[in-house]
Amino acid sequence: MVLGVAAHVDAGKTTFCEQLLLQTHTIRSAGRVDNGNSFMDVHPLERRRGITIFSGQAKFSWMGREYWLLDTPGHVDFSAEMERSLQAIDCAVIIISCVEGVQGHTETLFRLLEKYQIPAFLFLNKTDRTGADPKRVLAEINGLLGQGCAAADFSGCAAENYSQRDAFWDSLSSNLKEEIAPLSERLFESYLDQRDTPDLWKTETQSLLCQRKLFPVFQGAALTGQGITGFLTGLSAFCWDEPSNLKKLPFAGRVYQVRRDSAGKVVSVKVQQGTLQPKSWIACIGRDGQILEEKAAELRLYQGEKFSPAQSAGPGELCSICGLAAPMPGDIIGENPQKGSFQMVPTLVSRVMAREPEKLPVHELLSIFRTLEEEDPTLQVQVSNVSGGQEIHVKIMGQIQLEILADCVRQRFGADIVFGPCRVLYRETLSAPVIGRGHFEPLRHYAEVQFLLLPGEPGSGICFSSRVHTDELSLNWQRLIETHVMEKKHLGTMTGSEITDIQIILIAARAHEKHTEGGDFRQSVYRAIRQGFASALQAGKVQLLEPVYRVSIQVPQDLAGRVLSDIQQRKGGFEPPELENGRARITARVPAASFLDYPLEFAGFSRGKGSLSMDFDGYAPCHNPSEVAAEMGYDFDRDVENTADSVFCAKGAGFPVKWYDVPSYAHLSPDTPKELL
Repeated sequence: MVLGVAAHVDAGKTTFCEQLLLQTHTIRSAGRVDNGNSFMDVHPLERRRGITIFSGQAKFSWMGREYWLLDTPGHVDFSAEMERSLQAIDCAVIIISCVEGVQGHTETLFRLLEKYQIPAFLFLNKTDRTGADPKRVLAEINGLLGQGCAAADFSGCAAENYSQRDAFWDSLSSNLKEEIAPLSERLFESYLDQRDTPDLWKTETQSLLCQRKLFPVFQGAALTGQGITGFLTGLSAFCWDEPSNLKKLPFAGRVYQVRRDSAGKVVSVKVQQGTLQPKSWIACIGRDGQILEEKAAELRLYQGEKFSPAQSAGPGELCSICGLAAPMPGDIIGENPQKGSFQMVPTLVSRVMAREPEKLPVHELLSIFRTLEEEDPTLQVQVSNVSGGQEIHVKIMGQIQLEILADCVRQRFGADIVFGPCRVLYRETLSAPVIGRGHFEPLRHYAEVQFLLLPGEPGSGICFSSRVHTDELSLNWQRLIETHVMEKKHLGTMTGSEITDIQIILIAARAHEKHTEGGDFRQSVYRAIRQGFASALQAGKVQLLEPVYRVSIQVPQDLAGRVLSDIQQRKGGFEPPELENGRARITARVPAASFLDYPLEFAGFSRGKGSLSMDFDGYAPCHNPSEVAAEMGYDFDRDVENTADSVFCAKGAGFPVKWYDVPSYAHLSPDTPKELL
């Protein structure tokens, strides 16, 4: 079983992992994050800064069962790395401080676990600290869970004899049984009829855990090791074995991390099915979406920073592969290879520059960041041509990430770089339906498509469907059209930002029996989407979206009024403050653009007496779209690389047609149902 440990920053996550390894006799002494000697934080940057930046792994045994442990970053700036690790785990352990309670990033973790349907244990940490209140924190957790789910405290189970796994189920208290039984119809009926047995409780609660209806809770103080053994016993009682038939299937694995060392690229994988061995040929998917076969030169098993060669890796195991060039984090390799996708997205973009350009030309700087992009795809390195040459931009989650990138480039590549001011990444969508038309017909080429573009649900991204019958356009052409719709980040027309939350419905398309090639449909698809957004902008139907943060702030009550006023002035909204023991807890949702500089201001007036955490909470309609559009000064009609115009043919030659004239030239006139417009 692969166990992933995640938490809000400073909740004690890495300390918990150290104690877990210590009490399972995997390590001889527990390190400290602030001392820079923890077993799991192996990168020099992590040890110097005292934070987890990259996911670390280790293997341990308990009660005859083996586990793989993944320690994930807790800082919001490195949440993309955390999400990549979550995709590779079987079960999560969420560490929550009993002092601070549920914080902004904790809620983000719960949402990600729900998205990927990952069962989870909860460890309420720092019970020895002044102000710790496990009951309050448990109530906050249950407030986050939906109906039919519960976080139940198992801390007292088998307290007298942790060495016997079966004692765990014999020791369930009547209060705990009454809390859990209603979650399972079978368990509830048996409990009421007094026919429940330890075996039934074991089977049903394991099932409830896997269904994410039950979240077992344990308490302790990781710094002193209190409660760790109890958690391990609970883990052993609840955990399950991999299905035996998975070994017989062809190999498939998910890439959760890519790093480089002296041997080259090292690809870390969770084996999902089959058995992987050195010298195996593995199907991978390249950046262009093409499938290729690559050979695994070497298998490694990592234990902290050290590794040993492996002869094989089976279902449920973690291993690292040397010799593969194509895989990126999030990819599935082997049987049915696929590109990865993520929910956590960068909200900022910054220009990267050499401190001394004469010593580090742009092409060398670009090569460095292409290497870093292989390890972190969310960087989305972009090169733009400007009058003075080329500019390189990277997308990031926050300011701390820029500092880490600069340190990383200096340490690994011996280069000194600086970053320009951070700029918010906006997105565009539609407020009403439009028709998009694209026609590409230079001499001896032909493809035409028409889309109905509809507003989608928030967070839905781009969705494609077709209303064209295969008698009108063969299925292979329709599938190619879908590929071209999904393969590119299409830009909007108000600010040139990426479009999102759009339903793209194919309502008409035509190919030529002799002259149509695959690239023709690429051109017509790109132009049709762009033409639709150009028409929408003219009709006032384009909506600008901005990233928003969910902010959690705790301050003395006398500072609460100042904080609430600041949130309102920065165009945010807040929930009624929670007041307790002379302190106020404030939860707000604020535009990223107006709140980027607030942490520094907050630190100044709170003087260390408050805490603030911010987490990305999706996109919302922009509070000042006209100002943003004017500031960015984007003219879509001059963006020739993303043209909205079409190409038609007459008298043996192709000629361009401006986007606003395309409807009058179009060959197709589909009958679009009025209920869709």
